[in-house]
Amino acid sequence: MTLDSITLCMATDETSGDTTPEAVPELTESEYEALHEVELALEWFQRAQGQLLAFHHATGHGMDHLRDAESRLRAAGHGDLADAIRDDLLPHGVVDGDRWSYDVVEDFQRNFLTESRALERQVREELADGERHVQERRQERVWKDRAEKRDRTTDTIESSQ
Repeated sequence: MTLDSITLCMATDETSGDTTPEAVPELTESEYEALHEVELALEWFQRAQGQLLAFHHATGHGMDHLRDAESRLRAAGHGDLADAIRDDLLPHGVVDGDRWSYDVVEDFQRNFLTESRALERQVREELADGERHVQERRQERVWKDRAEKRDRTTDTIESSQ
């Protein structure tokens, strides 16, 4: 996997590339807020995916320790306990008795996350011509304008002294 493909996987969609604060589409206040909430929802779902991946990795590490415990118990003469690990725990799923952690991750990615990304993309397309982080660019523009006005006021005061 290349860095470019990793970047594309991380992004929800391509935008026009003009991410300057001046490129903010004009929307109603309700549209700005709704778009922002949908984008935030997707960002939280992506965080949830990360938590599921952490769960998957932690479960795998725990299973590795059980595998090691199985051989150590067997070597110590506790075959019945080693058999319980081998027969009952290692092949056992973590959800609903038979679903392994990778299956939960894949199901989340394939269904809920894919559907959420599609909705977020649709909302962005319909409200903001596909642009991302519109609310943030809008805030950036407001803060930069405020700072620029202060600079101009300071320059005017200093030149009159």
